[in-house]
Amino acid sequence: MKNEIIRILQQNARVSDKELGEMLGISAEEAAAEIKKLEDDGVIRGYSVILDDEKYDKSMVCATIELKVTPQRDIGFDDIAKTIMMYDEVDSISLMSGAYDLAVEVRGNNLKDVALFVSERLSTIDGVLSTATHFILKKYKEKGIFIDDEAPDERGWC
Repeated sequence: MKNEIIRILQQNARVSDKELGEMLGISAEEAAAEIKKLEDDGVIRGYSVILDDEKYDKSMVCATIELKVTPQRDIGFDDIAKTIMMYDEVDSISLMSGAYDLAVEVRGNNLKDVALFVSERLSTIDGVLSTATHFILKKYKEKGIFIDDEAPDERGWC
């Protein structure tokens, strides 16, 4: 049941306890208790709004920044990641495998804001060896939600 609750909430975190209960064949009280347990256990860390940036703020700029960093003895990448995640511009940060170590997703009011953030804040952190910035031109889908108004083409789906 835990997986079903999470799947439903990921699609619509505003679903009521009553609606969730009806979908799962349980009472609204049981649904609320299951959600509370997931929150208390730290499985659900928060709820967020998925925006169509083009409709909300056309000047908003999003970018993914690849960082190569030097891991620190006994703590690896954690201290650098914790330093970076404290900046307001940072939406998310993830440890990666492959050609770079950390992926940082940021937002800014314009291209210059993001460029200054990278050059003045990220690249000056001890242990950061290099950065590569990729500006997001258009989002089509985020967290399982279609951003574009068009219905998905299901011809290729099994």
